[in-house]
This record gives sequence, C-alpha cells and structure tokens, in this order.
Amino acid sequence: MPLKRHKVNIITLGCPKNIVDSEVLMRQLTANNLELVANSDQSDAVIINTCGFIQSAKQESLETILHAAQLKKEGRIKELIIMGCLAERYSDELRKEIPEIDNCTGANKLDQVIHTLGGNFKYELLSERLLTTPGHYAYLKISEGCDRPCSFCSIPLIRGTHISRPIEKIVEEAQHLADSGVRELILIAQDSTYYGLDLYGRRALAQLLEQLAGISGIEWIRLMYAFPTGFPADVFEQFKNNPNLCRYLDIPFQHISDSVLTSMRRGIGSKEIRLFLDNIRTKIPNIALRTTLIVGYPNEGEKEFEELHHFVKETKFDRLGVFTYSQEEDTFAFQLGDPIPHEVKEERYKIIMETQREITFQNNQQYIGKKITVLVDHSEGSTAVGRTEYDAPEIDNEVTLHDVENLSPGHFYDVEVTDADAYDLFGTLVDKMRHV
Repeated sequence: MPLKRHKVNIITLGCPKNIVDSEVLMRQLTANNLELVANSDQSDAVIINTCGFIQSAKQESLETILHAAQLKKEGRIKELIIMGCLAERYSDELRKEIPEIDNCTGANKLDQVIHTLGGNFKYELLSERLLTTPGHYAYLKISEGCDRPCSFCSIPLIRGTHISRPIEKIVEEAQHLADSGVRELILIAQDSTYYGLDLYGRRALAQLLEQLAGISGIEWIRLMYAFPTGFPADVFEQFKNNPNLCRYLDIPFQHISDSVLTSMRRGIGSKEIRLFLDNIRTKIPNIALRTTLIVGYPNEGEKEFEELHHFVKETKFDRLGVFTYSQEEDTFAFQLGDPIPHEVKEERYKIIMETQREITFQNNQQYIGKKITVLVDHSEGSTAVGRTEYDAPEIDNEVTLHDVENLSPGHFYDVEVTDADAYDLFGTLVDKMRHV
C-alpha cells in the first residue's frame, strides 16, 4: 500500500517515556521514507503523542489536539493522528467530540501509527531511534507498564501491567546510542525497582546496571523512577562499584503519613521509608536523592500535611518535586472524592516548595570554592550551561559558566564553583577539557 503522506510532524507531550516512544516512531517513519518536519504548518500529517496522567496534562493534550484540529478544518494539514496515554483512555470520547481526528491509536501501539500512514513497521529497527534530546544524552526505557496498586495512579489503566525488556535488547539499544555519541544514559520506566521479576523471576536491575556500565563510551548512567517498596539491595553494590553510575537516585515516596500511605496503597510505611533513607545514605554517603510528593490527597488533613512538611525539613532531599492531587476516574482513590479545595492544595504546594528551596540553597552554598565535574548541555557565545552527576536534565539544577569560549556540548569539564543560588551553580573553568 503506498504511503498516504510525505511530511509528518510529531508533537510529544508528557514524560520522558513518551519522548522515547516518539523517537522510536521517528526512526520508523524515516525507514518508510517519510519526511519529518518541525512545524505543523509544513506537514501533511500531524501526530500528537499525548499525556493523560493528571488533569493538567490532559488539558494540555486536549488544547494541542484542538489546535491541530483547527489546522485541519482550515485545510492546512490533511491528517491528524492521536496516540499515547490520553488516546488510550479516551479514544471513543475524542473521536466523538473532535471529528477531525483520523485515528486514535493509544499507548504502546506504534505499529498502528505506521500502518495508518500506509507504511510497514520494521521490527528489526526497534533498538534504533532518532534522538530529540541533545545528542550526548538519551533516555533508555527498561520496561513498560506497572503492577503497583497505587490508589491515585492511572498508569496501569493506560500502560497495562509491567513488562520488562530483556537485558540483551536494552544493552543492544544502549550500544547503538553509545555508537552515535551518547555519553549519558537515563534509565526510565514506570517502576524501575520491579525490573526483571516478570522475565527472570527475580529483580534484575543490578545485573542490568552492571552490563550497561561495561559499554564503552557511556560515562554516566542515571537511575530514575525507582519505587521504594522492594528496592533490590544488590543495587547498592552497583553504586559502590561502578564509577559511571551517577550517585543519584530518583525514588518517589509521595507521602510520609502512615494513614495517607495506607490509603494510597503504597505498600510501605513511614518507619520503613526512614530506614531506607538511613540505609542508602549510610552505604552511599555522597548520593543525591530526588523524590516526588503529593499534597492534597483526600485524607490529608492538617496533621498529615504538617507531618509531611516536617519530613521534608528533616530529610533534606537534594532534589524534590511536588504534585497537587488530581482525582482520576477509575482509580481506587476516585471513590474518596476530592474534598480538599484547590486553593488549599496550592498553598500546601507552595509551603513544601519554599522549604525545599531553602534546603537546596543551603546545599548549594557548600559548593562555593569547590571543584566539580560538569557535563555541558549547551553553549552559546561566551556562556555554557551544564549539569553535575547529581542533576537530571530538565528537572534539576544547572551549572552556568560565563566568559568561556568554544565549550563543546557532550564534553566534561572541571569547574570551580564561584557562586550559587537555590537552583543554580555558577563557576569558572579550571581545565580546558577533562575528557570527551
């Protein structure tokens, strides 16, 4: 069947997992001789990879779809395809309310997108992607779906149950990325901690990390989305033994109040959380810990919120993000309603983030006068911006260098920190180049 369109624009919304899906899709499109364009106005077909995790993400996805639908009404594009999480949950509703949509393919259905455009899905290319991130770092998806019963989360409804990718397939993709110039791998999943249980009958994250650490050219490996319940103890040894595993761990606790954690169905209590934190900081003293929290959950009263606030102050996470609770239909918590007013949720959000800002500011002050290694992400004129091993792209701190010339993105430099604020370090170059 001949390809229907020649020029395709892909719009990606949501998390890094969606970014990976779009990058895999882009490689498939080019393998089918379709041209990728950056602007919808220049395209024949628009593909929107949607997010449907919480209400604000749904709204952004819907607004993007409506804008593209208007382009189609005006005859400026010929085909509109919706994929991803919002399409998975609300396919029938979207088709009914927005007739300009030609196809809703949902999540994990990249082959259907290619078939809709008249192409053939090339399974032999699944380890290949066209990166949309800077060429020196890439997200690496190690599994899909989730088996956790968290009351507030719609991910299992959208992405299905947990399916680990075989180690050899992940390593093959990582080798392709390294060969293309990638120096930092950022491991992502809905639940990194669970990796391997379905395939190997045991948690195999440590084995995966060890094999990835042996790939030539990969300087940093960063672990994201590690669920606290059932965290595999042998991963601690990987942090100790593999110097290219960043001393950084993203582990979402969501709350600390036992009553809230029980209602959230997290499978862990406040005592276990504190023991876990003490354990990892004892075993890996220099590790940077990132977490995410939810404020405004239905049974979070003032007492529970104060407990959470105190936890943030005493724990002093290196990095922290906060979501306000979003009531999602078909989740276990939906039946609890949404009793906490929006303005109360926002006030609690501000309190936590202001406390964290002070913590991060004090932490950053300690870097002044010290030497650090910085991976440069981008450079323009006499200014370069990069990150330490303690910072993931887009969500964490940055390091800004002024009065420097010709620093190369993707290269590592030794930097002396001269100043710091709550979310940024500032420094001067010590050595022209540490290593490539």
